[in-house]
Amino acid sequence: MTNSENTAENKQTILNAYVGFDTITQQIEKKSLKRGFQFNVMVVGQTGLGKSTLVNTIFASHLIESKGRLNADEPPRQTTEIEAVSHLIEENGVRLRLNIVDTPGYGDQVNNENCWEPIIKYIKDQHSAYLRKELTAQRERYIQDSRIHCCLFFITPSGHSLKPIDIVVLKKLSEVVNIVPVIAKSDSLTLEEREAFRQRIKAELAFHNINLYPYESHEDEEQEQALNESIRELIPFAIVGSERNVVIDGKAVRGRKTRWGVINVEDETHCEFVHLRNFLTRTHLQDLIETTAHIHYEAFRTKQLLAIKGSAQPSSPTPMSSPATPSTNAGVSPAAGSAR
Repeated sequence: MTNSENTAENKQTILNAYVGFDTITQQIEKKSLKRGFQFNVMVVGQTGLGKSTLVNTIFASHLIESKGRLNADEPPRQTTEIEAVSHLIEENGVRLRLNIVDTPGYGDQVNNENCWEPIIKYIKDQHSAYLRKELTAQRERYIQDSRIHCCLFFITPSGHSLKPIDIVVLKKLSEVVNIVPVIAKSDSLTLEEREAFRQRIKAELAFHNINLYPYESHEDEEQEQALNESIRELIPFAIVGSERNVVIDGKAVRGRKTRWGVINVEDETHCEFVHLRNFLTRTHLQDLIETTAHIHYEAFRTKQLLAIKGSAQPSSPTPMSSPATPSTNAGVSPAAGSAR
């Protein structure tokens, strides 16, 4: 194609009257609202880091049961296998089907070898299930999406550095899912300890080439790039979760009351919960879904289809033995050949 043809294609044509195709966004919104949205989030981390509590705090409702013991005589409770809980929540006419996947606390056992494999397998199984539905001859109009859109990775607030098992699990997960790491129960650290801990974690992630969401992209507009850069500065988010209300200056807020004072979950000077919630629900919810489809699922799909194509190709035929040359049969009569 010549440069003149390119210029003609890119030239904007002025309309002589109102056509109405600018309402396409309203049409899309109407259909989307009717169908509703799906968001699948997985929580990964050691037992006792408040995974269930944080999810309930983010979505301002009691969605999954905490495994913490309420009384001294209760036996220890923890997630022993991967569990998925689904809820339909609605806000201002927007319906969201929220699927929460709770995983067993990895690293809890004496022998933690390959303890991350069930988690990786579950994520890949959801991709595989979606691919099977996609490849059926008479597929559904809207395929139920169970692919994991976001993985909240809980880091123990040790104040030192990531544990070796954390690095291994993060590296494995980053290859198949969007990871959002958080420093759990960050109120156990001082502000100085928290920031020093964050910087050590960021240095370790960079050293081990662990690529976290949001990913860098040259396609993003300047405003989006600035937003993503500000989020990368905060990662890992230092968070505190609480489903209880405490009273501060006569106003009930979600927080934790200690002998030293009250920790307001939604106070940005206390923790970064508000930044995490806004990031997951108000600015990047749709992008998390699209990134899962266009990057992680697409990589899985390409690999699987290439494997199917390779196995379907017929194996190369066995070469036929070449006819004997006169030199090899020299001196052998037909009768002698028959006798053999």
